[in-house]
Amino acid sequence: MSRKATYITTPIYYVNAQPHLGHAYSTVVADTYSRFCRLRGDDVRFQTGTDEHGDKIVEAAAKEGVEPRRYVDTIAALFRDTWPLLNIGYDRFIRTTDEDHIAVVRQILQKVYDGGDIYFSQYSGLYCTGCERFLIERELVDGKCPDHLVAPKEITEQNYFFSMSKYQQRLIDHIRSHPEFVTPERYRNEVLSFLSDPLEDLCISRPASRLNWGIRLPFDDKYVTYVWFDALINYLTGIGYPDGPRFSHYWAGAEHLIAKDILKPHAIYWPTMLMAAGIDLYRKLHVHGYWNVDETKMSKSLGNVIRPSQLVEDYGVDTFRYFSLREMSFGLDASFSHDAVIARNNADLANDLGNLFSRSLSMIEKYCDSTVPRPDAADKDRELQDAARTMCDSYLKQMGDFRFHLGLQAVWEFVAAANRYIVHNEPWALARDGQQQPRLQTVLYNLAESLRLLALVLKPVMPGTAEKMMRGLGISPDSEEMQTLEQGGRWGLSMPGTRLVKIRNLFPRIDVKPRKEAVKPELPQDTDQQAGQTIEFDQFKAVDLRVARVVGAERVEKSERLLKLSVLAPEARTIVSGIAGSYAPEELVGRNVIIVANLKPAKLMGIVSQGMVLTAQGRDENGKDRFILPAVDQSVEPGGRIA
Repeated sequence: MSRKATYITTPIYYVNAQPHLGHAYSTVVADTYSRFCRLRGDDVRFQTGTDEHGDKIVEAAAKEGVEPRRYVDTIAALFRDTWPLLNIGYDRFIRTTDEDHIAVVRQILQKVYDGGDIYFSQYSGLYCTGCERFLIERELVDGKCPDHLVAPKEITEQNYFFSMSKYQQRLIDHIRSHPEFVTPERYRNEVLSFLSDPLEDLCISRPASRLNWGIRLPFDDKYVTYVWFDALINYLTGIGYPDGPRFSHYWAGAEHLIAKDILKPHAIYWPTMLMAAGIDLYRKLHVHGYWNVDETKMSKSLGNVIRPSQLVEDYGVDTFRYFSLREMSFGLDASFSHDAVIARNNADLANDLGNLFSRSLSMIEKYCDSTVPRPDAADKDRELQDAARTMCDSYLKQMGDFRFHLGLQAVWEFVAAANRYIVHNEPWALARDGQQQPRLQTVLYNLAESLRLLALVLKPVMPGTAEKMMRGLGISPDSEEMQTLEQGGRWGLSMPGTRLVKIRNLFPRIDVKPRKEAVKPELPQDTDQQAGQTIEFDQFKAVDLRVARVVGAERVEKSERLLKLSVLAPEARTIVSGIAGSYAPEELVGRNVIIVANLKPAKLMGIVSQGMVLTAQGRDENGKDRFILPAVDQSVEPGGRIA
């Protein structure tokens, strides 16, 4: 059976500026979707590239004191070199200065001209250099371009025009009969609203005497083509229009991904151009919003432009990929902040996923000699299996509809279910009971199988992390069951007897400097001389005792007695506690403890500890001294005060 063809494209990025967060987001989304479609079983082609002609390029090159060709070569190389940093796996990086693209543009221009849809005329209008197009009065705000905040120049010149208005009703009919043509729906409605007024014909040329940096018209070499009639055609060039086998195979599955600032050219200019050229329309146009930085629009003048290379250096590629997809509701604007990235890393990745992975493998290592155990065939654990099926079903639906944040939400609901499964089943207690070995093996097998499924669905979003998880589970990333959801999405494919491979933590926590205002008076030291010492009530009131929930625990390297605990109280914080001799890390996750929340932070073994866990001294079953954590009812929410 032939596989469904999917062709996903990013916009080709204009090379008047270096890559930034907005470019990175578009490209990560397209890469994730291409990987998801492969996981779904599609035959996929993914294209990105750079747009290199036009007035702004000439201006930018002049500012740098170089020729346009040298300038575009330099900036295009910056884009090409950036994408491997984000683990972007495109099939073609196209440039509008590529020879095959120039040939296709000239071929389509000639075809539309021969069809009678390009004519010569004089035009007077308001031209915005930033937009590289003429604006109409109703598009202006206070007489200025709303995107560039500059008044357009009034220009009168002779040019060639495309009879775009001829195809207006045909485009309206197509959009109404194909509701998926522009998504999300709000942008479909915006396009229809724009089309409710008469379309003007589109100026598609510039005199070569004014702009020489462009593709010459095949029917009049005194003019170069207007940038959109050049740039948009890249989507055809990249798959071998008109006669290449890729074109006939992939074009029917074409899906374009853009930011909302170029909605009009992609939703109106491009489909009418295709109609005039006698080419079927693309399948879908996906439109996303803007990234603001700390609630402010990115701007060079404000100095808040975020570079992808810096994000990778600060947080790691998969943390950024996860954050961008989870944080933005596709189609709406979103806000980037360093605190938000750190919070996602520490809570979702380090605490939830990372601790599930590390403690599950640690228990298999400890109780099953690092070998995936054989489950009891009669012991089904339906609840966990049902949660896995629910995750896969929701994931397929939401990721396919470009609701990436909801797809990842479904994945993390399953991560939470697997963490609860550990707390409810207490493998450490099963290990102490010699009669419970079959049950212990079933529980640990189910954890290994849960991690295998998580590695599978995370391949599109965090490919590096997914591969690391597979290696830890002793699974080859090239194995058949890890290629598609159809092959690997069924429960029970983990092989008993598979040897685990020890790997480092998936996501180290990123320590955050504590806020100064949160630091309150230090507690008196608990020494023998102070035992039984009375204190004033005001002194006692200065002690902030709270309930905290342990969401992650791990041993501190080179220490036999210290554990690094990640707790919620209700904010996330790190506490170093000397209870490693009394509690294993996996026994603590999910448990409520009492902490001193306003103890002055201290650095222990290089880790900043933001509080103290309260314990009582007691003895174990062998009469050996140990620390005992006071019991706190699990119904108490993290952050509850002890009064």
